[in-house]
Amino acid sequence: MPPTLASLVHHSALKLTVRAGEEHLDTQVRWAHASELADPVPYMEGGELLLITALKLEAEDPVAMRRYVKRLVEAGVIGLGFAVGVHYDDVPQALLGAAADEGLPVLGVPRRTPFIAITKAVSAAIAADQYRSVTAGFAAQRELTRQAVAAGPDGLLGALAGQVDGWAALYDAAGAVVAAAPEWAARRAARIIPDVERLHGRAAPASLVVSGAEDRIELHSIGTGRRPRTALAVGTGTALGTAERYAVHSAIALLTLTTERSRALQSAEQRLGAAVLRMLLAGEPGHARAVAGDLYGGLLDAPFRLLIAEAGSNGRTHHDAQAGTADPAADPRTTLADVVESAAARAGETVLVVPDGGGDDRLVLLFADGGAAAAACARYAEALDAERTPGEKPVTGSALGVQWSGDDLVVGLSAPAGPIAAASAYKQAEQALSVARRRGRTLVEHEELASGSVVPLLADDAVRAFADGTLRALHEHDATGRGDLVASLRAWLSRHGQWDAAAADLGVHRHTLRYRMRRVEEILGRSLDDPDTRMELWLALKVTAAATV
Repeated sequence: MPPTLASLVHHSALKLTVRAGEEHLDTQVRWAHASELADPVPYMEGGELLLITALKLEAEDPVAMRRYVKRLVEAGVIGLGFAVGVHYDDVPQALLGAAADEGLPVLGVPRRTPFIAITKAVSAAIAADQYRSVTAGFAAQRELTRQAVAAGPDGLLGALAGQVDGWAALYDAAGAVVAAAPEWAARRAARIIPDVERLHGRAAPASLVVSGAEDRIELHSIGTGRRPRTALAVGTGTALGTAERYAVHSAIALLTLTTERSRALQSAEQRLGAAVLRMLLAGEPGHARAVAGDLYGGLLDAPFRLLIAEAGSNGRTHHDAQAGTADPAADPRTTLADVVESAAARAGETVLVVPDGGGDDRLVLLFADGGAAAAACARYAEALDAERTPGEKPVTGSALGVQWSGDDLVVGLSAPAGPIAAASAYKQAEQALSVARRRGRTLVEHEELASGSVVPLLADDAVRAFADGTLRALHEHDATGRGDLVASLRAWLSRHGQWDAAAADLGVHRHTLRYRMRRVEEILGRSLDDPDTRMELWLALKVTAAATV
């Protein structure tokens, strides 16, 4: 324990006596300092026991003493040590009265006790307390290391919770609680996920202090990169002491070692993943499986999905990263990979992530069909789409606290496939990616294209311009009030050229409809007997109709 006024009073060699402020003797002493200045406050830092002989004080003047004591208390002085039998035979009543009014303890120092003895006693007690804290910190470090080796992060968190007499929790890159100790702490840790997301938005290393209704919580980023991969929460009833602080710092270092792979290992895994992907796309699933080994082999034993992600029109590109013009933490593709990998890790699934696969600005992922990674990807895309507002590009926050416009991420997802059909899955993902970009959506699955209409795929400025140009002459004719050629053409085409059915739909005689179709041919200069002409006109009508909806 650090020294207090009470511990100094009980120090048998000092022989100090309490003359005022008995109720405040449990105050911690940061230092003991002797000063005979009439105003020593400019030289105080707070927490000192001030030792005086009152050589230059009007110690018997009540007004002067009230002013003197009040100034000391305001400066943070926690007690007075008065030398008895030096200039005064006893502590003057004016000083004692002022000290009692301000609640400032006064200790009588006998003549045979030099001030330096008190200073040495305080210094020795502080050094002993620091030694105990350091020793306890090293013991905690050894115990935390033993638990980390024997039981991994779960064992480490349990040991840390015991060391700080509180609780501890570990979060993944997506902000989800992955471990907590004791078990009841998981619910409490889940309440501060928004604060964890805020922490993830800061460059590592970063920390936050959250004051909750039940305890004091510290959040620390875990990781060596600019962007934290995980976070540690430590909840205690009071602020951490020196020994507890050593334990927390040791836990941060150990968690970094146990949860962060070395950059060399990450680079090797990426190269291996890229090689596996290249072999799959080259139609060599056997070789791909052999290279994948235990790391990715399980992923190739079941149907998987292939995903291609690109930065949108407002997104940061790979070239930006190389040029150093943008923060990697702000790349939405990186965040998508974090979300998918975190979900897969919690579910025990394997994910293959290949940056820049198939293009400088692309990210390719392979994950199990119907698994936790696929579900996390879908939820993430839905969350981004939900925050979009027509005509605006709102700033949205990810589960990691990183912010960007939703238009900055475009994702195409293949249908379920196996290793032998990987090349087809890649083409499907590219097609879905193209549609997602045109539709202004974050994610499009290839299965949507196969089951939907071809018309939405034509929602392109060039196609709309073609449709408008093709039908412009007919719209100009109808605007003069000389007939309804556009509606007549639509009815005739929808009835596959059946005159009676189309005329009935329009409520006109079939001869009137025949006249109108001749006028269409005259105005367009094209024959309606040509199937290509009928196809182009029908698509033009569908595109213009869709644009007006």
